[in-house]
Amino acid sequence: MSVLLIGTLDTKGAEFAHVRDRLRAAGVAVTLADAGVVAPPTFAPDVSREQVFQLAGASAAAVKGAGDRGKAVALAAAGAAKLAARMHAEGTLTGVMGLGGSAGTTIGTAAMRAVPVGVPKLMVSTLASGQVQPYVGTRDVMMMHSVVDVAGLNRVSRTVLDNAAAAMAGMVLARREATPTPPDRPVIAATMFGVTTPCVEAARARLEAAGYEVLVFHATGTGGRTMEGLIRDGLVAGVLDITTTELADELVGGVLSAGPDRLTAASLKGVPQVISVGALDMVNFGPPDTVPVKFKERRFHQHNPTITLMRTTPEEMDRLGLELTQKASASSGRAAVVMPLRGVSALDAPGQPFWWPEANAALVQSVRNWIAPNVELLELDLHINDPAFAAACANALLDLLRPR
Repeated sequence: MSVLLIGTLDTKGAEFAHVRDRLRAAGVAVTLADAGVVAPPTFAPDVSREQVFQLAGASAAAVKGAGDRGKAVALAAAGAAKLAARMHAEGTLTGVMGLGGSAGTTIGTAAMRAVPVGVPKLMVSTLASGQVQPYVGTRDVMMMHSVVDVAGLNRVSRTVLDNAAAAMAGMVLARREATPTPPDRPVIAATMFGVTTPCVEAARARLEAAGYEVLVFHATGTGGRTMEGLIRDGLVAGVLDITTTELADELVGGVLSAGPDRLTAASLKGVPQVISVGALDMVNFGPPDTVPVKFKERRFHQHNPTITLMRTTPEEMDRLGLELTQKASASSGRAAVVMPLRGVSALDAPGQPFWWPEANAALVQSVRNWIAPNVELLELDLHINDPAFAAACANALLDLLRPR
C-alpha cells in the first residue's frame, strides 16, 4: 500500500523527487506517477505518462503531437482520477498527494476527488490561497499554499514541501495506528442552517437515541452537494432534509445554491427521506453592496457583515413548493413532506423580520397542489423550531425506515 504522488515530472521533477524521498524517509511507501507531456521526465516514475494517458483513452505521443495544452491537462486529470480510483479499489492506496500550479492542481485534485472521504489528500498549490472550490469539490482535500512557485528547490519551497511531506506522512501513519472504531451504525444525513438549528438538534438527538449515526450538513451549497454525493455513493440509510433553503438560492440567484440536482439523490437511490421547508423564506447574498440592483425594493435582513438575507416572495414560494414536491414525488423509495404552518425559520415568526403569512400560505398551497399520492404529507400547526415539530420529523423518518 502506498501514497499516490502524481504530477508533471518534466517540469517539476526535482520537487517531486524531494517529496518522494521525504515520504520514504518517514516510512511511507510511494507510487510516483508522471502526468507530464511537454518534455521527457527527469527520472523514471513508477507509473509512466503513457499509462496515465491510456487510462484516459489516449496516448502520450498523440497528446503531445496535438499541441493542445488544455486538452492535455484534461486527459491527464482523467487518467489520474482513474488511476487513484483503481488503486483504492485494489486496496493499495493510502493517500493522494500532488504539487503544482494550475495544471498540476487540476491533475492532482482530480485524483483526490476520485477516492472516498477519509483517504488522506494533500495538494501543494500556487492557487491554495484563492478560490479553491473547483479543486476541492465535496471531498476532504487539504490545500497547502506553496507561497512561492513550484519551480525549483529554495529556502522557502524546501520548507513548504518538507512540511507537506510530514503532514501526509502523519495522516497515513496515524491511520495505521488508529484504534479500532465501534461497529458502524446506519447513517442518517440531515440538513441544518443557523435558523433551523433547534429543530435539527432535537431531531438528531432522537435519531441517535434510536441507534442511528446522524451526519449534519450545513446547507451552504457545498453542504448540500456533499450530502447528495454521499447519498449517491450508497453511504446513507435515510435522509432528514429539514433545511431545503439551497433550492431558494438556486431559484432566485443567491450565493448558496447547491445546483439543480439538489433534492434528487435520495429519490433516485430509493433512500427513505423526510423533507421539510426549512429556511425557504430566505435567499443568501454577500455584503449589502453585492446584492443585485434588481432586488433593491425587496425585504432584507443583515445576518452579519458578510451575509445579507433576502425574503422570498409569495410567487417564489409557490415555485419552490412545486419544485420540492415534484422532486419528492419522483422518489423510488418511501418519502414524506412535513410542513410547519407557523413559520419555516427563526426569522419567520410573529415579530421577526421575515414573518410573511401570505408567502408561507403560497408555499403550503403549492405543496398541497402538486404532491403525489405516494408521498405522505403532514401539516402541523407548529413552528419549525418547536420541539414537537422536531419530534414529528424524527418519528416520521423512523417510521419510513422500518421494514414494510
